[in-house]
Amino acid sequence: MGVRTERRGQTLVIWLDRPEKRNAMSREMAEGLERAIEEMESDDGIRAGVLTGAGPVFCAGTDLKDPRDKRTERGGEYGLLRRDRGTPLIAAVNGPALGGGFEIVLACDLIVMSEAATFGLPETRRGLAATGGGLFRAPTSLPYHVALEMMLTGRAVTAARAYALGLAAEVVPADEVLPAAMRLADEIALGGPSGTAETLRAVRGFVGRDDHLGWWMTARAKDAVVAHPDAAEGRAAFAERRTPQWVYTSALVPSPGGDPS
Repeated sequence: MGVRTERRGQTLVIWLDRPEKRNAMSREMAEGLERAIEEMESDDGIRAGVLTGAGPVFCAGTDLKDPRDKRTERGGEYGLLRRDRGTPLIAAVNGPALGGGFEIVLACDLIVMSEAATFGLPETRRGLAATGGGLFRAPTSLPYHVALEMMLTGRAVTAARAYALGLAAEVVPADEVLPAAMRLADEIALGGPSGTAETLRAVRGFVGRDDHLGWWMTARAKDAVVAHPDAAEGRAAFAERRTPQWVYTSALVPSPGGDPS
């Protein structure tokens, strides 16, 4: 199906529902996620959203076999990552959240995770760079050196380590992750709607005050890696299930151009 929603009281539950592809994001899923967020934002009776994955994986990131653009008009990348919201969104991380999957988690406001959850930004192992906000959101959500460790080595962080580092509100057994997120949503609903929305917007606005620069630098990094032969080799190696054979030349970094402000 791609993305499906279910309203439970004052909470909208959103499932990434492509388990046969480890919930990897296709163009259809990005469009479906944008529609789900629009549904959440447009209904005054919905006080919080819970985003989770169907099957054992939260999201394995971008579907590299789908070359179509995963950006949408209102939400940006994946229909979510640039969306300005007034409704809190809770990530109920039921399993691995890798690459763009972790960037989806970082775009949420609160995180509940299963003991089976892992988080990773392995793009460099594919000759790429994180282009969904991970380059600037990971270092603000995790200690700087841990974020760099993840991005430069491709190592994943376990649920236990992520919780110890303060990434999530709660870590629970796998079958408790959605109920735990629903309890958190119910607590949010006890607050006043206007106070909740304005608190969220104020905090997100302050913490994300330099997001424009982060997205500009991300676009610069994306242009550089796409121009390098490593990007094609990384995609080919992934599709062929082999170790990449990198070209050891200087990165083709373009001139930034424009004005990031």
